[in-house]
Amino acid sequence: MRLKRMSNVQVIALGFLALIAAGTLLLCLPIATRDGQGASLKDALFTATSASCVTGLVVQDTAVYWTGFGQIIILSLIQIGGMGFMTIATMLLLVLRQRVGIRNRERMIESISTADSGSILPLTRKIFIGTIAIEIIGALVLSIRFIPMLGWGKGLWYGLFHSISAFCNAGFDLMGPFTGPYSSLTSYANDPLVVLVMTGLITLGGLGYWVWDDLWHNRFHWKRYRLQTKLVLTISAVLTIAGTLLFWLLERENMAGQSAGEQALRSLFNAVTPRTAGFSTTDAATLTEGSKLLTILYMFIGGSPGSTAGGIKTTTFAVLVLYVFAEITHRREVNAFGRHIRESYHRRAASIALYNLLLAITAGLLLCALHSDLPLSDILLETFSAIGTVGMSTGITRQLGEVCQIILILLMYLGRVGSISFSLAIFEKRTRPPVSQPAETVIIG
Repeated sequence: MRLKRMSNVQVIALGFLALIAAGTLLLCLPIATRDGQGASLKDALFTATSASCVTGLVVQDTAVYWTGFGQIIILSLIQIGGMGFMTIATMLLLVLRQRVGIRNRERMIESISTADSGSILPLTRKIFIGTIAIEIIGALVLSIRFIPMLGWGKGLWYGLFHSISAFCNAGFDLMGPFTGPYSSLTSYANDPLVVLVMTGLITLGGLGYWVWDDLWHNRFHWKRYRLQTKLVLTISAVLTIAGTLLFWLLERENMAGQSAGEQALRSLFNAVTPRTAGFSTTDAATLTEGSKLLTILYMFIGGSPGSTAGGIKTTTFAVLVLYVFAEITHRREVNAFGRHIRESYHRRAASIALYNLLLAITAGLLLCALHSDLPLSDILLETFSAIGTVGMSTGITRQLGEVCQIILILLMYLGRVGSISFSLAIFEKRTRPPVSQPAETVIIG
């Protein structure tokens, strides 16, 4: 199929496949692994997919298994996948002073989930400059902790790697050589600098570029914000505050003996990282069953549209909650902050939520059938982590067989491209039936 004849959604879906394929080939090179043998096709494909889809699930420890070259490839995939390859491509055209055609502008609009076609090029510049600036600031602050431990060169590299990984909500880390493979940030659970900086980067990356632009133009004038911005900020704040309190309640026995400040840091990070960063200051395998359930719910919701995060998105969750509230209170319209939300958005929100839920549960059933020895809560956490592009795991990723890992690869890809968008890419040509079918009553509820 010629590129010009492809729809915007199809180009984006194909672009991510091309990015994954390129990353897979590069990670298969002998120079990419410390043993000089190169990664197997399965491990390279899984890692490239996880990095490109900014997930964080791994089958090999990033610092222990991959060389500096391999880590650079992984970080590049994270940056391109997080920012969006259409953003990178558009920015290159602008730097080279090339004309950005209508089709590329439309694809850029689709890529970052915005509706403002008139300001797409200025917004692209802001996305690129803002992303680089925030990541550099985060890297410099994190380097305060890493330079004394590792020296200037390696300390700056660790700061940069974790800053980009956090802002892009990727969840890849380089802590394996110091605190053990697959340990993530567990050794920094009580470090305010690391926890708060990583929390800030994850939160900023998960707000969405459209929200950034609104905040930039209107500063602290709440009444001037778009409905999108108000919903994102409100739901994000509620989820963070409520999640912190709930995680403290569910994990209070595991945190016995720690100070109030240490418990607060752990609870805050546990509330933020499932949406959808994948870092851990608490080993997910040691979480209580209640905490695992809450983590699964937060991974399912995810971040906000047009951001580096995955999940069904905060606005989807908000519209569903508002719709249910309107039904309960017998209201004819779904309203929020003095604005009406059109019915087409209710249908799309319900479709996205149900689609992702069915994919995660179906994959969970398949994994249960192939690995009946693994706990159900661990399997569900794994599948919801993949579809939500989170990266949190109780450690079972490496125990899974090839078929199960392929299932996770598909979930990560669908989670990043968007399960509904992927279906539209396949079934793009739709025809409206010439006549409506006869209506009949169906009892609901």
